[in-house]
Amino acid sequence: MDRRLLPGMMLLALVVGCAGPNKLADKSQDKLAEGDMWRAWKLATQALDKAPANVRARAAADAAASSIASDWRLRIQALAAVDSLDAAEQVMQFVGFRTNAARYVTVQVTEPWAQTEHSLRLGAARFHYLRGSEDLKTKRPKRAHGHFLEAERFFPGYRDAGRLAERAYTRAISQVAVMPLRTASGRLGLGREVAEAWRQELGEHLTPPDVRYTRILPGENVEQEIRVTDVGRLSRAASIELAHKAGAERVVWGTIGETKSRQSIETFSEIVVRRMVVKNPDGTSTTRWVEVPIQVIARTRTVDVDLDYEILSTAGGGTLARRHDVRSMRARVLWTAMTPVGAPDTYALYSDAAKAADPERCKRLETRWKAVVGDGATLSQVLEAKRTSGRESSSTAMARVLAGAAVVLLEGLPSTEELALAALTSGWTTVRQDLVSLDVIDDVEIEAPAAVSNDE
Repeated sequence: MDRRLLPGMMLLALVVGCAGPNKLADKSQDKLAEGDMWRAWKLATQALDKAPANVRARAAADAAASSIASDWRLRIQALAAVDSLDAAEQVMQFVGFRTNAARYVTVQVTEPWAQTEHSLRLGAARFHYLRGSEDLKTKRPKRAHGHFLEAERFFPGYRDAGRLAERAYTRAISQVAVMPLRTASGRLGLGREVAEAWRQELGEHLTPPDVRYTRILPGENVEQEIRVTDVGRLSRAASIELAHKAGAERVVWGTIGETKSRQSIETFSEIVVRRMVVKNPDGTSTTRWVEVPIQVIARTRTVDVDLDYEILSTAGGGTLARRHDVRSMRARVLWTAMTPVGAPDTYALYSDAAKAADPERCKRLETRWKAVVGDGATLSQVLEAKRTSGRESSSTAMARVLAGAAVVLLEGLPSTEELALAALTSGWTTVRQDLVSLDVIDDVEIEAPAAVSNDE
């Protein structure tokens, strides 16, 4: 390379390198002139990200930051006259802006303004400290904890807000005991099994950040307080007493009501097709669709179980949340005498050619298939299940039914009790919703008086 060209090339590279940041800086100045200071700030910082030493970009950033700071000060002063707390919140946001902007420019703060910010932040910290102290006295530790944290946020180190926040947090923790549900009819141990399943699921899915104060008591803490003869018969009052002894502030107590079961049998008897690939003498292949008769019998059992539960305070015995629900579970088992020839995935309800020739018939075929077999099962899945039926135990098959498996072939349907257990077990999701809603609320804020009940 000719050395005489190097200076010119270096100058060209410098010009090209500056064009991007300079153009952004110019756009920033234009936006600032139009009154769009935040867009101006964004363009200027983009320019500085590309070229930190670019003088024009830094000047644009200084101008945008100065405009933003001036606007923020005016808004804070206007707010301070009507709502000092909102003004203090704006101060915190302004401080955050200055902190983040420091990598680009320094936003200057005068001594009088620093004193204004100090006074507003100190006033906000004092307000939250006093509110937190009052909440502690009136048995509202959760709200108190929030106030003390706010006091610390506005003015770190304000009095003993940090220590009181820790005290309030300790008092705010709500240990929840899930008691064995009462059983109105059927096996008494069903309520204990449901409670065990709820505890496990809630313990795994009720964690920060979804909740701050709620904890699920381990099963052993609860069960050790219960006599065997009380399982399935625990009254509301007994549940509250036992939960209190176990160290719980809240208790989940409920009743399993009537169980209804219904069965149906549906049959799918139609002509389906099987794909066959035939080799021709010239070495090419031809695809043919062969019609095959099939009959699939589906037996369905649907179980509905009434469920009532309450979340109670162990301190006052009042109701924090109450819910009535009907939990449902359906199991479908299939049977067919047809044994597939070749791979199950070579079978289909109809071919592409048949769909083109008679789309209405194919649509009726699909509708009938879904009505009998279900939305989630294909013909190839049914035939694959037929091929593998008998290779798994009934308990394994039952587990797959409850897990929502598309196709399971069994000699018999899961029992009503098995489906009832599965339906009730899934009720933990609504309990979780209620506990999440109650997490930040102190009992005294929502506790309804304990109702007079024969359950006592």
